[in-house]
Amino acid sequence: MSTSTPSKSRVNAFLDSDIFYNFRKSRVTVVATIVTLAMLLSAALAPWIAPHNPFDVATLSLLNSELPPSWAEGGDPRFFLGTDGQGRDMFSAILYGSRISLSVGLVSVALAMVIGVVVGLLSGYFGGLVDAVFMRVADVMLSFPTILVALLISGIARGALPREMHDSAALIVLVFAITITTWVQYARTVRGSTLVELNQEYVLAARLVGRRPMAIIFLHILPNVLGPVLVISTINLAMAVLIEATLSFLGVGMPPTNPSLGTLIRVGNEYLFSGIWWVVIFPSLTLVVLVLAVNLLGDWLRDTLNPKLR
Repeated sequence: MSTSTPSKSRVNAFLDSDIFYNFRKSRVTVVATIVTLAMLLSAALAPWIAPHNPFDVATLSLLNSELPPSWAEGGDPRFFLGTDGQGRDMFSAILYGSRISLSVGLVSVALAMVIGVVVGLLSGYFGGLVDAVFMRVADVMLSFPTILVALLISGIARGALPREMHDSAALIVLVFAITITTWVQYARTVRGSTLVELNQEYVLAARLVGRRPMAIIFLHILPNVLGPVLVISTINLAMAVLIEATLSFLGVGMPPTNPSLGTLIRVGNEYLFSGIWWVVIFPSLTLVVLVLAVNLLGDWLRDTLNPKLR
C-alpha cells in the first residue's frame, strides 16, 4: 500500500499538470505523438510484423518483380505496396528501412547530446581558456554546412577503409558524421544555461560547503539545464534522419543490400520515369510523415517548456 500510493500520486500529479493539459488540448500534437510512436514501434518490431524478409535472397523471385500495389490493376494480394525490381516486398522493405534510419538518428542524437552537454557544462562552468577553446571549435563547426561536413567525413572514411569494409562500416560512418555535425547546438545552449545557473543560490551554497566542481556540474547544474536539451534532441532526431536519407540518396550512406529510407528512395528514383512509381513514392511518403511528426512534437515541446513562446 505504501509503495503504490506514491506512484499513484505521481501519475495523478502528471495528469493534472499543465503539460498534460496542453498536450490533450493540441490535437495536432496528439496525432503527431501517435504517428511517431507507431513508426518507432513498427520499425523496432520489423522482423516480427513484416510479412516478408526483403533481404533474404532465398525468398526472392524475379517473377514477383515490379508488381504494382495490391489494390492496383495487376497487383498481388501478397504485396500490399507492390514490389521493386528485385521482387522485394515494398511494405517490408520500408519497415526495415525505417528501422535503419531511426537507429542512425537515435544513436547519433544520443551521442551528440552527451558530447554537447558535457562540453557546454564544462565551458560554461570553468570559462577562461576552456570556454575559449571549446567555443572556437564550435564556431568552426558552425561555419561549414552540415551536409558538406558529413560528405567530407564519409569520403575520408571510404578512402581510408578497404573496399570490402565499406558496406559493413556504413552505419558507423553515418552515425559519426551526423554526431560530429550536430553536437554544437547542444554545447552552445547548455553553455548559456550554465552561465545563468552559476549565479543561482544553490550553486553558491554548494561551493561554500566544499562540493567539488564536477559534483556541482553533474549533480546540481545538469538537472536544471535539461529542458532545452530535450527540445533540441527531439528536433535534431528529424534532422538526423533527413541527413542520413540525404547521404544515402547521394550514394555515400547505407548500401542497397541493407537499405535505409534514403537508399530506397535513391534506388526507386531510377524506376520513376518507367512508370513504376510506387518504388519511390511510398518510401518518400514514409520519410515525410516521420520527419513531419517528429518536428511537430518538437515544436510543441519547445512551446510548452518555454511559455514565452506561446
